Amino acid sequence: MTSTEPYTTAATQARQATEKSIEAWRNGAKTFTDQLDKVTIPTINLTEPVTRYFEYLQRAVDFNRDLATRWAELVTTLSGSVREQATKVTSIVTDQTNTIADLAIKQAEKGEQVARKQADTVEQAKREQEAQIEDAKKEQAREPYAGLTKAELADQLAARGLPKTGNVEQLIERLISADSE
Repeated sequence: MTSTEPYTTAATQARQATEKSIEAWRNGAKTFTDQLDKVTIPTINLTEPVTRYFEYLQRAVDFNRDLATRWAELVTTLSGSVREQATKVTSIVTDQTNTIADLAIKQAEKGEQVARKQADTVEQAKREQEAQIEDAKKEQAREPYAGLTKAELADQLAARGLPKTGNVEQLIERLISADSE
């Protein structure tokens, strides 16, 4: 035996263990990705509502800027009775500004409601997908026992030291519970 032989053997064993670990990891990743292919995630597109909302806000801002600019031009050149008219215009501008502000708030609330509905839809889809995955796992856990007779199921329970009483479904559930422990 040469002085490097134990190191070579240890290196070979380490390589083999690494290869086995990598293979197990690959199999686990494949199983996971196979499950992901069965899951569908709904598409959420908030781009259009958000774009429309900000276009509306931009129009409101442009409108208010134009009105304020015109009002400022009038105020600087007005005197006497014309100032009285400017006061009336101020009242109209204030009313219109309040109306536009109310509309903007309503639009924001609608956008928030749409976003909430879509978020709820996504959350519901996620819960449904999780339930489907859980059902698939349960079905997969039942596979080894499908087609076995009650006597065969009872024999497996006896071999594990578990109670053998109950109907076939109860026996299968007991075996599945024991498998998961």
